[in-house]
Amino acid sequence: LRQVSDLSDFSRGHWLRELLCRGEEPSHVQSSPDGQHLLLLQKSRPPTLPRVVAFQRHSIAGADLERTWQPPQPAPVGLLFLHSPVVLGSWVLAVVWEHGRTEVWHFVVAVGWQLLQTLELCQGARARVVSVCSQGASLVWCEERPPLGAHSDMSKCAFRFCVCARALEVGEQGVRLGTVRIVLHNSPEYQVLASPQHVFLVPAAAAGFATTSKFLLIWHPEKAKFTITAPSGGFIHSKVLRSSSESDFRKLLLGSVGLLSGFAPLDIHTSAMSNSGGLLLVSTKGSVSVVEPDGTQRHIFDLEGGPLAQGSPVRLKTFSSILACVLAGVLYLVDQNSGRLIEKEVLSMKEVHFLESQGEEDSIQLLTQTGIYSCSFSKPEGSSRPEPCLVDMVFEEACRYYQRRSLSSSKLTVEKLKKGGTFQAPVVLAAILQHSLHQKQKPAQGLQDTYAKLLSTLSLELQSYMSLELLKTCVVCAPESEVESYCKELVEQEISRILQSDMDKDNLAYLNSVFASFPKAAWKATRSCLQLQQNGDGLLVARATPEVWKKVLCQPQLEEVGQNGMVPLFELICASFLRFKPKWLPSFVELTQQYVSNSWSYSSKEGPEGRVPLYKRALGVLARKNKHGEADDEMELELLLCSKRPKAVLQALHLLIRLKQWQRVVEVAEKFSKLSPLLNKEIFTTLLAELAQHRELDPYLDRLWPLCPPELTASDILTMVLQHLPHSQEDPVPFSNEGNQLTVGLLKPLLQRVVQCPSVQEEMYSDALQSTTFPPPTPPREH
Repeated sequence: LRQVSDLSDFSRGHWLRELLCRGEEPSHVQSSPDGQHLLLLQKSRPPTLPRVVAFQRHSIAGADLERTWQPPQPAPVGLLFLHSPVVLGSWVLAVVWEHGRTEVWHFVVAVGWQLLQTLELCQGARARVVSVCSQGASLVWCEERPPLGAHSDMSKCAFRFCVCARALEVGEQGVRLGTVRIVLHNSPEYQVLASPQHVFLVPAAAAGFATTSKFLLIWHPEKAKFTITAPSGGFIHSKVLRSSSESDFRKLLLGSVGLLSGFAPLDIHTSAMSNSGGLLLVSTKGSVSVVEPDGTQRHIFDLEGGPLAQGSPVRLKTFSSILACVLAGVLYLVDQNSGRLIEKEVLSMKEVHFLESQGEEDSIQLLTQTGIYSCSFSKPEGSSRPEPCLVDMVFEEACRYYQRRSLSSSKLTVEKLKKGGTFQAPVVLAAILQHSLHQKQKPAQGLQDTYAKLLSTLSLELQSYMSLELLKTCVVCAPESEVESYCKELVEQEISRILQSDMDKDNLAYLNSVFASFPKAAWKATRSCLQLQQNGDGLLVARATPEVWKKVLCQPQLEEVGQNGMVPLFELICASFLRFKPKWLPSFVELTQQYVSNSWSYSSKEGPEGRVPLYKRALGVLARKNKHGEADDEMELELLLCSKRPKAVLQALHLLIRLKQWQRVVEVAEKFSKLSPLLNKEIFTTLLAELAQHRELDPYLDRLWPLCPPELTASDILTMVLQHLPHSQEDPVPFSNEGNQLTVGLLKPLLQRVVQCPSVQEEMYSDALQSTTFPPPTPPREH
């Protein structure tokens, strides 16, 4: 830290220093966009009056700004710098008071602070502003609207707040307020925090109901949309408000109350906006996270020192990609992207406030009792230090890899890997990364000869890694119109990378999230990785390597599946087929079975067919569909028949009988009776039982009789027919008028066929029966 000002260069600098040294910490400190003015909101104890004071540097002369009030008079709730590029300089100051009065000030060089205009922000005289922020050229605030009755219902009193927005325009004719826009009414109390495109609504600590403190609201003004997010439960839901009647808080939550009631309350100690547009949250446990405008939450860092007390202040500020945090006199500098702690410094003072660093994105300015200090975190020129987080990732991955293959019960740590000389692979890879990723001109400079040879071998992998990281950066920074094309390429590279690595639980969970977030891109990436296409005959072919097939067919242990809805890769691909190319799914299952039959010559628990057959896994995906229609019945039939398993074929046959598709019943019977004699017998007996009950199969008798197994006799056929005849409640009569009974005339061709064809037993004993003497002569006796 270096001191850049001792506060003597500010007007009334001695008084500024005195205010900071009183021990009464200012409730709000803010610097102007040009860094030349400093505003303090001081809530002093009696007899000193609370005040808002503006200090400017000596180089800017002019009248000072100081506003005081006497409690219980309304106090200011917001000091906002609003950009005004056209008129009266580049910015104006808006001081918003509790009762809605808004004072707009501007500073003129050599003249000082001048009051442009005083406006009434709220429409109702009884309204009270509790929180305010500026979003673009508009003011957004949360106001309390007390109920008219003195003894109102407490449940209704809790929802007495309203979130409003109003444009504020500064022109040559003065300041003008636009019409009031009701963003949300009948709501609990919210603190409003604005980013350039969004407004975050954070529930106040004294919220009326427990349910309202379990989620955040994000308002998207351009789209007139609200996003409800409960980070603790991973719940995100968006709703577009098409009319003012839909802006009611209770209507907004309609349909989500049941889910939200089961989530844990939000744990928020401090909240602030980041320069990237996200909401920074510090929990009472010291965990720092960011909620993005789309509702997703990402953990950044954990502060030291255990749980935070209610009154202990935490200061947050982001500069470029660095998060600065001050807690109990300790300054933390953390990389927002990786969560890596860059610097930790103990300060000599506890009361610290962050200021705007005009034109210096790589430095932090802090206001203390003794002056303004600057902390620079830019790298010196010429330095090409490696990314420590990447090197740490190498050792962390190596720990997991070696721990899975270790027979020892002792836990392997990164420190043991770095100090011990047993495992050289992570040490070598870390050295290569240190010398290659940041030295594009001479990548092998300073490396050992052995490392340099290995680097030449890994050069293509490193280039692939760098291109992947560059692509990720493009996805983050790209405009919304180009995100889809970048995501498609990124998903393809990520799926290809995972299919070349171990399919552990972490990679499988990552694949599940990729398929859920980018379904279309994941489908196209899967087709590319498996090289799926149709040949000239219209058949589906795949040219994937055996290693890729093993990853696709990998079925994790039961305890690893089902957590958070995680499913194996084969099921993910089947779901993609059902969504984007359902006609290909049976052919894909048939392809996988061909690969299994070629790789595993016998059924074993090591193969994918040893646990659950592939067709059953595909049927499980089909069963999880929300809606079931005729197309799904057809798909179930195709999956059963493509497996060619006897049980599956019989199940398909019974399904066709239930659907009364008799033409297909006969076709399936003719096709699959040739697979095995046992299946042939099962199919024929099933159809014979149907024939005994109704007359639907009569038109196909000429095609059914050839399917009769040779081992069946006439008595066997008659016995099966009698067992399956429909039971009538009336006494049997010789001649029935119903016309649906089976007659001997219908069975006559089958019985003649059975009698004329020799049975299996007759063929076995034909030699003995054709002997010249019968019975054969008695063999001679031996004494």
